Amino acid sequence: MGLLLLPLLATALAGCGIRATQVPTDFGPAPSRLPCSLPAAESTASADPGIPVQVFLVCAEQLVAVDRSVRISGGAAEAERRVAVAQSLLDELSAKPTSPETTAGYSTGVREGLRVVGPDARDPENTFRLSVPPKRLGPAELAQIICTFADSEATAADNGTIILGGPAATPLNRYTCTTGLRTHPASQDPEPKAVGKS
Repeated sequence: MGLLLLPLLATALAGCGIRATQVPTDFGPAPSRLPCSLPAAESTASADPGIPVQVFLVCAEQLVAVDRSVRISGGAAEAERRVAVAQSLLDELSAKPTSPETTAGYSTGVREGLRVVGPDARDPENTFRLSVPPKRLGPAELAQIICTFADSEATAADNGTIILGGPAATPLNRYTCTTGLRTHPASQDPEPKAVGKS
């Protein structure tokens, strides 16, 4: 009798496992790209001729550098060239992100039409004056400009800092692209340091 029960017991134990289901499941397509990750082939700088630069866009609530390419007219004096580069960087920041960038989660808070000029007569030579006073810019907007300018050899001042002001007669401040500014652009104080006229 005991020998007859052994096969039945083995069959019962085998049935305790999890069997594959035949019910179809659909959780949607797998993510095609990690957030803030762009294939090198889709880089704007690799596709367009010109001077390679980087601009800082917002992605996952942080500032992330993205490759760009800008065209600057030849033959300009150094001071004029620096302003031309600064304006090109602003134009890139205010432009709508490309389709691959939008898909990867990039955005920009820099307004269109923002202009930049060089120093007034009594300003330090590496000053940039924006058409809107920096204190009137949104936090992330100002952070994007600070870090983009500070990252560029053409627009950075001493030790990777930048000197920004608004239209003539508005005070000047020196800014640094800190780690806190890159990781929390919407809430981190840029900690401006006043700059006196010469």
